[in-house]
Amino acid sequence: MSLINRPLRAGLIAVLGLAMSAMTGAFATSALASATSAAPRYVALSGSATTTHDSVAGSYSSSRMSVEVALAPRDQAGLNAMLRALYTKGSGQYQNWLARGQFDARFAPAAATRAAVDRYLAQQGLTVTASASPFLIRAVGTSAQVSAAFQTTLRTYSGARGTRFFANSTAVRLPATLAPGVLGVIGLTSTVRAHDMAVPTKPASRSGGHGAATAASCETGYPTLSQLVGLYVNGVGFPSGFGGGPGCAGLTPSQTNSLYDAPHAGARGKGKGVNLAVFELSAYLPSDIATWAHTVYGPGFTPPLKNVIVDGGPLHPQCPAGDTCPASIEGYAGDIEVDADIETQLTIAPDASHIIVYNAPNDETGQTEIDEYTKIASDDTASVVSSSWGECEAALGPAVAQAENVVFEQMAAQGQSMFASAGDDGAFDCLTETGSTSLSVDDPESQPWVTSVGGTSWQNFNPGTRPRPAYPAGVESVWNVDNLCNTSADEGGQPGLFWCAETGGGGGGTSSFWGRPFYQHGPGINNPYTTVGNGTTQCAFAANGTPCREVPDISANADQFTPYAEYCTGNANTPNSVCATFSGSQNPPGWFGIGGTSLSSPLWSGIAADRDSFQGHRSGNFNPLLYLLYNVDPGRYFHDITGIGQATNNNGLFPTVPGYDLATGIGTPKLAALITESF
Repeated sequence: MSLINRPLRAGLIAVLGLAMSAMTGAFATSALASATSAAPRYVALSGSATTTHDSVAGSYSSSRMSVEVALAPRDQAGLNAMLRALYTKGSGQYQNWLARGQFDARFAPAAATRAAVDRYLAQQGLTVTASASPFLIRAVGTSAQVSAAFQTTLRTYSGARGTRFFANSTAVRLPATLAPGVLGVIGLTSTVRAHDMAVPTKPASRSGGHGAATAASCETGYPTLSQLVGLYVNGVGFPSGFGGGPGCAGLTPSQTNSLYDAPHAGARGKGKGVNLAVFELSAYLPSDIATWAHTVYGPGFTPPLKNVIVDGGPLHPQCPAGDTCPASIEGYAGDIEVDADIETQLTIAPDASHIIVYNAPNDETGQTEIDEYTKIASDDTASVVSSSWGECEAALGPAVAQAENVVFEQMAAQGQSMFASAGDDGAFDCLTETGSTSLSVDDPESQPWVTSVGGTSWQNFNPGTRPRPAYPAGVESVWNVDNLCNTSADEGGQPGLFWCAETGGGGGGTSSFWGRPFYQHGPGINNPYTTVGNGTTQCAFAANGTPCREVPDISANADQFTPYAEYCTGNANTPNSVCATFSGSQNPPGWFGIGGTSLSSPLWSGIAADRDSFQGHRSGNFNPLLYLLYNVDPGRYFHDITGIGQATNNNGLFPTVPGYDLATGIGTPKLAALITESF
């Protein structure tokens, strides 16, 4: 659920056609290098046109706009083979991660390839400028020059909710000698703005019966339907308190670790020596993190924060030409997300060497987001990365998705573990972005080299102030508050989809872009909801008939009514701060409950960091390991969310069943086994 007002585009995009597959190897390089200006034959990049049900408001005109041509790796087949070998036990290459710089040396497009594209763009009157990656070529020109260079038509549209955006209404066309090595062109649509997935506990009435978890007078039960209708429909709050945080704001680190059975292994089991990173698009107050840490770990604890700014960051955005980085969504507009991500990583890995906070502006074409992921990969400093920002696949578009995939392949080759939130609108992750009620999943969590983390709930279990509660067997369910998110026409007087958007639910489903990765197999992976590639709306990047990527991979608590305790504030010097709008009125001020898959993703990234620390080496992308353990002894490593005997038993459409399901994936973690056992 987005907490920041962002342009919403009803019925915005349907991606049509299979994205152009990249021709790789010597033939592709030779073909690109031989491009000439003598009346080339043009071909369309299939799937590059966007369609919309919104009204055309006119042509699009800009005196200066930036686009990026995303190039395919030099040897995609070799890259695929190497990645498979890196993650196959018994292979001679198993976990022999590439060193910093080796990925570009082996797989970046050849100089002749880049030169051919550069030459073509210059011939079209565009100015080629520096980009963040050898896989990207950035060019700047007028909208007329851009339209002519890619033989496409740019139009302005008016959305059903009054928003305006531009998009290319016809396919991108390039010379036939260039097209095989081009994944797509980024910057032709202003529909790509990542949203955060943090969901605060909404009730304003919290009694604040204890400060440092010394009494239980403020704990309450799980909300009822009548309370939820009163709050979300009629604006009438109700008392809400959970866990041992200040004022019953939510779970403490001790409680979270105890519930998921953390090992008693000292600093080695708490991330010692490991660098973690968070992907962010908002400024934050480091003093908030210090206050949180001093409260839960004592005044002697110093959060090991390191800030890395990309493209000027959210306070001094260097927005791509013609792109939009509106002040209203810059500054501290996502501070609630940043604080939640950092505090959750510190919950699981408090002894980490550094929490590296990467931060870029939040633009509308996706160029700054790709720059930030590229920076994380090229630095290769963080062993573990978490992103709680995303966009549903349909709004993202194939060009950005494929450019991202190259970066995530690089991370996987280097042994970096990449986690992302599965989304907060149940099975309908475009709902709060485009208004679409179609089944959909988010990016980047649907990417094959990203671990997708879904959401669960502790339901009516409240640990109160107990510092070390045991796991309540049979209680943990999929996150779907009172099972209200669904396709029913009437849930408490509102459509079920109303509740998907308001109270949320764990994301899950099948990808419209990606085929099923080689590692994703085991009981329940083939299920009644499995889809296969059809060249258009189902895993369009895969061959027809290929089973599609399924998400989430795993899950953890994400219910805002069984929340974690967050501390976040704001003031006159933190423009657009979400926390400043409400946290000062909490009891005690600054503390409140937080949920959403924004929390489950950094939680799992902390587990990976703990494992890296205990084992003494990088685990790499976590998915091959997770599915290996799932097939060997699932009950030893995961809590299976079965839905048996539970009233909440789906994420809006997909049911929880024994084994893998599209609501909670494999299940939730058993930390001790995951961290300490060697495989």
